[in-house]
Amino acid sequence: MISTTVEFEARMYLFDLSNCAQEYWFKADEGWDLCLATSAQKLELERKFHPTLSKNGLPEMLLQLHQLVKTKLHKANPHIEQSGHQEHMTTAPEFLIAFNRNRLR
Repeated sequence: MISTTVEFEARMYLFDLSNCAQEYWFKADEGWDLCLATSAQKLELERKFHPTLSKNGLPEMLLQLHQLVKTKLHKANPHIEQSGHQEHMTTAPEFLIAFNRNRLR
């Protein structure tokens, strides 16, 4: 049951990422950085970057969702280089956040 829920949430999150990218006119070589964060880290990222897209949930679900979304994003755009973003994995993440490192606020 939880795996189907995570897969459904991943599809919905990817759909939202696609819509957001179209809305903000992302170029073909632009992609998303994914990060697991606490609420304080989320606020910091939202202050630095625009647009951001976040999803909250249970830590176990967020870890699975992060891995699944990351894999599907890479399959959808294999030519986009994965950034060297250092993910500060917290012991209990509260949010999965997507942002574009090149689009500062």
